[in-house]
This record gives sequence, C-alpha cells and structure tokens, in this order.
Amino acid sequence: MTIRQEYEQKLRPADQIASMVQHNFCMYWGLGYGSVVDIDIALSKRINELNGVEIFFSVPLREKPFESWAVCKDSEHVRFHCCHFSVPVRKMADGGNCWFTPVMFCQTPKDWRENAKPFDMVCVQVGPMDRFGYFNLGPQVVDVRATMERAKCIVLEVNENMPYAHGYETSIHISDIDYVVEGSNSPLAQMPPVTPTEAEKSIARHVTGIIKSGSTIQLGIGGTPNYIGQMLCSSDIDDLSIHSEMLTDACVDLYEAGKISSNKNIDKGLIVYSFCGGTKRLHDFIHHNPICCAAPVDYVNAYETLSKLDQLVSINSCIQCDLYGQVNSESAGYRHISGTGGQLDFVLGALLSKGGTSVICLPSTRTLKDGSRQSLIVPTLPTGSIVSTPRSAVQHIATEFGIVNLRGKSTWQRAELLISIAHPDFHEELIKHAEKMGIWKYSSKATI
Repeated sequence: MTIRQEYEQKLRPADQIASMVQHNFCMYWGLGYGSVVDIDIALSKRINELNGVEIFFSVPLREKPFESWAVCKDSEHVRFHCCHFSVPVRKMADGGNCWFTPVMFCQTPKDWRENAKPFDMVCVQVGPMDRFGYFNLGPQVVDVRATMERAKCIVLEVNENMPYAHGYETSIHISDIDYVVEGSNSPLAQMPPVTPTEAEKSIARHVTGIIKSGSTIQLGIGGTPNYIGQMLCSSDIDDLSIHSEMLTDACVDLYEAGKISSNKNIDKGLIVYSFCGGTKRLHDFIHHNPICCAAPVDYVNAYETLSKLDQLVSINSCIQCDLYGQVNSESAGYRHISGTGGQLDFVLGALLSKGGTSVICLPSTRTLKDGSRQSLIVPTLPTGSIVSTPRSAVQHIATEFGIVNLRGKSTWQRAELLISIAHPDFHEELIKHAEKMGIWKYSSKATI
C-alpha cells in the first residue's frame, strides 16, 4: 500500500469520528492551536446522547468555548478538564462544567504516561501530510506525543493554516495513527500583543534594568513582557537568547532588531519553545523556520535543561503577592483564572542557572467595578487563592514603584521591601497588618 492509499483508507468525516465516541469515553483534545475544531462541532450534535464522557485539554487558543460544551453543560453527559485556563475556558468553568487539573508543567508528559488512565481517543489538529507520510504537529509540542503513547485511538484533524514547526518530536507518521479528518481549515485565533498600561511600562523599565547582555530570557504573555521586549529592542543590551515555554510576538521583535545571538550554552542558534500564541506575524515567523525549535515541555522546562543556561532571566506576571512573598498567579479567590504554567518551572530553573534570576511582575493596584482601588500586594492571600510560586523560591518582585530582591531575606525584611513597592496609599494599612502578623520591626518604617 502506498502512503497516499493508506491516507485515503484512514480518511473519515468528522461526523463519523464523533459516532465512534461511546459512553464513559476518556478523550484528549489538544493544546494551544492543536485543539480540535471540526471534531468538536461533530460531537456536539450527539453529546446529549452520551453519558460519562471526559475531555481533557490545555489552554486552547480559540475565540470561544468548545461547541460540545455550549450545547451540553450537563456534567452527567460530559465533563471537561483543563491544565491551564484561557478566557473561553473561564466561561466554561463559570458555567459549572470545567475543572482545573493542577500540574507541574515540566512533568505533564510524565503525568500522562504514568498517572493518568489511558485515553480512548486522542484528537489533535495538525498540518497536512507531506509526501513522506508525516504530519507536523505545529507549534505546540508540549505533551502531545505523551498522550498518544497510551491512546487506544489517534485521530488527526488537518488544518492547512497550521504553521510547520521544526524541532523535537514535532511529527507523526500516517502508519502510527488510526484516522484522519480533513478539517474546515479554520483560521488560527489571533492573540495580538496587549497594549501596556502606564504602570506596566514602569514595571518593564525596572525589569529591563537588571537584564544584561548575554542573557537567555523567558518572556511570558501580557502587557509587561511585551513592553520589556520593545525596550530591549531599543536598548544597548544585545547577544540575547530565547528559551521559553511560550513563544510570542515579542520574540519576533527581538529577532528582527538583531538582538538574538547563538551564544547560549546549549541549543546554540535556536529559539527554543514548547508552544506559541500570537498573531499571524508570529505564525509566519515559525513556519518552516529552522531557528525556531519546538520541543516537549519535559525538555524545555526541565531543571536539568534550565540549569545549563547561564544568565537565565525568567520574567512572569502574577495576580497577587502577600507580605510573606507568596505569589498567586492563578485565581481570584475561588475563581480560577489561568494556571501555574511554566512559572514555577522557570523560577526554580533560574535558581539553578549560573548568574540566573527570576522576576515576577504585577501592578501595585487594580481598579474595581465601583471605581475603588485595591492593593495587589496584600497582607495574606485571600481565602481560596492558589500559591503558584512559594515564598522560598521567589526572587525579584516588581511593581511600577520599584523592584526588590527577596532572596535570603527574613519575613520582616520581606514585608519591608514589599511595602516599599506597594502603592503609597496602602502603606499604612499594610504596616498595621504586618505588625499584627509579627513581621514588622518598629524601625522598619524609616526605610519606606
């Protein structure tokens, strides 16, 4: 049988794949741009006929929730599980039928291989098959191959708009899968860079001040990381390398500004990442670009890998930080917002890196619906909040009022430093709480 004949033999319409789903099926629907579209729509037509179906996925980059959820929010029929929330997934969770799965991002492939039950069906969106019979997984390698290793059935949904990603474990052969669906080639969701606020611009200035030429940087997503990228482009800092679990448009800016070199300790000349999220400009940059190297997250985020990168600078954002230095990057009270992602992996990796450093950024306040202002540096994290990065691992915290280094500092020293970068309107209130908590010295106020 030729490769093309095997393809035709395995080709199925999405409705037929949906008809194979049975009661109590456990399914995986991809990550990032790899989350399925047409198979989801097909299953939505009969999801109310089924019971006990479980669907796992992670940070799907799409503009709206899954159609199967939209037509059936009854958890008796289907239950959704996600390792990292996005805006559409928050809507699903608010609707009462999507639950967060806590993971160490670097350990996700191992979790699927060793701790999770096998998937009855793995469905992921991929690029078209080449003449050798290989499908490219696109720029979201992360944990996909690990889910396939224990799958009873593998289905690929082809999207011709998927960028072709070079790297490790980025392809799968027609002989290793069960079915192919030729999708509707829906455009990939666009994630334009967030316009930074004035506070985020100030934070970026503080963070850029501690980045040195020759560093390897990890940039997260949001207004602050985007502006840090812009500032680095116009600075005299150069000889930079990129090693990040997520690749964004800011990395394209740095490359085009001539700031990216090939001098890092490992993967020389390569921009290493595990998945991407951005605009068509980013997708076009990745497409068939040999310097962009997509790799599984158990390599990209592994401490063994990160420890080999000298001057690793990890830059992430958070929702709140308390006076002990505990960081919440995931929830607003009980409401889950995002996930741990690679933050903890890279904070710990920066600890192991020679000359490495980590920074967690947040504006000092947020404005509530009634117009009042709330401090995001708080005495203790509110009930229900998640500790994403423990105080023992945190190094730098940055707000628009400055950047402080908490490493090696006692509880009262931490309280003093964190209050110094809180909004001045909340200094007295935070001091009173710190006194009640026993982490404030009578002499501390003189340094604020």
